[in-house]
Amino acid sequence: MNRAGTDSLCSTTRDYLICSQCHRVLSKFGQSNDADKLVNRLVEEYSTSGRLDNITQVMSFHPQYLESFLRTQFYMLRMDGPLPYHYRHYIAIMAAARHQCTYLINLHVDEFLNTGGSSEWLKGLEYVPQRLKNLNEINKILAHRPWLITKEHIQKLVKTGENNWSLAELVHAVVLLAHYHALASFVFGSGINPERDPDASNGFHPVVKSKLCVCDLANDNNIENTSLTSNNIENMDSESELEALMERMKKLQEEKEEEEASQEEMATRFEKEKKESLLVISGAFDTDMVSMTNASRYIEDPGFGYKDFARRGEEHLPTFRAQDYSWEDHGFSLVNRLYSDIGHLLDDKFRMVYNLTYNTMATHEDVDTTMLRRALFNYVHCMFGIRYDDYDYGEVNQLLERSLKVYIKTVTCYPERATKRMYDGYWRQFKHSEKVHVNLLLMEARMQAELLYALRAITRHLT
Repeated sequence: MNRAGTDSLCSTTRDYLICSQCHRVLSKFGQSNDADKLVNRLVEEYSTSGRLDNITQVMSFHPQYLESFLRTQFYMLRMDGPLPYHYRHYIAIMAAARHQCTYLINLHVDEFLNTGGSSEWLKGLEYVPQRLKNLNEINKILAHRPWLITKEHIQKLVKTGENNWSLAELVHAVVLLAHYHALASFVFGSGINPERDPDASNGFHPVVKSKLCVCDLANDNNIENTSLTSNNIENMDSESELEALMERMKKLQEEKEEEEASQEEMATRFEKEKKESLLVISGAFDTDMVSMTNASRYIEDPGFGYKDFARRGEEHLPTFRAQDYSWEDHGFSLVNRLYSDIGHLLDDKFRMVYNLTYNTMATHEDVDTTMLRRALFNYVHCMFGIRYDDYDYGEVNQLLERSLKVYIKTVTCYPERATKRMYDGYWRQFKHSEKVHVNLLLMEARMQAELLYALRAITRHLT
């Protein structure tokens, strides 16, 4: 039975996921074993939480990824691990509050109480144990300026004393914080943005702002086919934009096969892209902000936000070279050693979203989208100062138009400022499912960036 105050559920058949709001097909699974795996995962999720939320419904257009996402999230929230169950949900609340994401806060307020959490803690951070409150600093920095994380932050948390954290507990907490910071980006980027309901007992109630049913995001239509734009000239312009993008992809591939740029040139292009990312967001978003009335009780220093890594006139921060500390060679083994098996689950999820493709772009089929997916993932890391020596950042400028860069930076760094206009404004010929795929890439790239900085700090603490 659907609990009062929760989102409507979607139902499943062997090959389809059905939205119970409008009874339309939300997604069709490619293979029966895909359906079996996902149905089992959805049944497991519903049996434990009593709901299938709108996040699950939107992600369900990509069932392979969704299965990996739910498996990972289920493990970190509900399986044996270093942290008590109610701590896990309170940490999720703290993480979501950094971006004023009342949708996620509401979900985990319910889960926190269901796992034995004290309602007193929901009054705010001043009511929680000092040990949990001590996570505030690392929560704040990871959410907005992860490059500032140092081994001193780690040492302060694990030092001997009654409020100290074990390294295993801290790694579990860091994974939860990074997961929910990134998930807030997906929530806002996909328009799953609730308004505050003053009648709700906990102060929050998920009310989706969009006039569309949530499944409209995942239905396999492009933006223009859903009547978001109706001007024929605009349609022709967006078609020519798509053709131009595909032509640039083809040209870049040909140039790469003919001659590769030197290491010096690629380093220069990275620095140029990093500095130009500073200019992307200015004046490009709406200034009206979501009320902090309720979310602010779960955080301190609400004014602390993203600060451009490449901001001119400030002390230069060293670039994080992925070759010196990478997920594959360093982060994976550390996180897996301190929090058993989570490394495998995270690695599967990162690889899944990075390699996920249907070989289509809008109406075109048999398209190799590797170059485009890599540009999206690496641009997010570039904004956080992370550089891959073997990647030519000149491709980012060739493949990602300005409106898309505005969207990426907003969703990644200021997700609470994301607007429907930004979502509609880029790649107008692309299907909603493809834009959901973009949001998944941005979410996972952000999570991995946060983890790289945090795990590097833990490694330095250990050495």
